[in-house]
Amino acid sequence: MTTSSELPVDRLAIGQILVRLVHQFRSELFESAGADGRFHDIRFPHLQVWGNIGTEGIRLTDLAAKAQLSLAACSELVDELQELGYLERQPDPSDGRAKLIFPTAKGREVLDAAGHAVADLEQRWRERLPPGTFDRACHAFNDLVVAFENEDRLSRP
Repeated sequence: MTTSSELPVDRLAIGQILVRLVHQFRSELFESAGADGRFHDIRFPHLQVWGNIGTEGIRLTDLAAKAQLSLAACSELVDELQELGYLERQPDPSDGRAKLIFPTAKGREVLDAAGHAVADLEQRWRERLPPGTFDRACHAFNDLVVAFENEDRLSRP
């Protein structure tokens, strides 16, 4: 078993790297969301919903799990975004008791703007590193995410 004394001393531990990069990413994305004033009413915590909502409709329980939020916290954020006109709840055709959450036309504008902002952000980050480094890192982390997802699927009954 590896001990903390065996961790590399020439870099931060992986947890610190990831936490700091996520904070930087969200800060830059949030700043770009308010830059033109169209989405001035979106709060920083709403980013957790936007990053996981998609456009195909999602149940609140699934959104909370994807966003790694409690059901209560996710419900509160969705309620706020619904009141602001960004999201709507519709009956789930596969289960009349359940509701699916969809972005409204205004919400799809946010997702579109966020997609452009993420592309710009990735390009800025790519330019800070030697050629190819950013893309190799993204592919490596993506492979790690897929490996963990596959392990999770295999371990479920």
